[in-house]
Amino acid sequence: MPRLAWSLYAYQLIEPDEQLDLFACREVRLHLVARQLRLGGHADRTLCGGLLPAQPRWRALDKPLLRDRRLCPACLATFEAQRQGLCSNWADG
Repeated sequence: MPRLAWSLYAYQLIEPDEQLDLFACREVRLHLVARQLRLGGHADRTLCGGLLPAQPRWRALDKPLLRDRRLCPACLATFEAQRQGLCSNWADG
């Protein structure tokens, strides 16, 4: 049985905690991160290109979370482009 090239399992969600990271997102937003690191990519960046917090709080990505109002619009746009096969790497955005 062939595997799908795309799945929700390929991504993780970062939840903001009480103290926002000064070098990462300064808004209370949920960000998406590729679960598998890509060669030549930035391992410390979200799909929108932002830096990961120093101590990220990881969460599995579930379909209902894609409708959460706190989800970063740029992360969602990159996610949708990857899902539709419009970009091969998250850095291509």
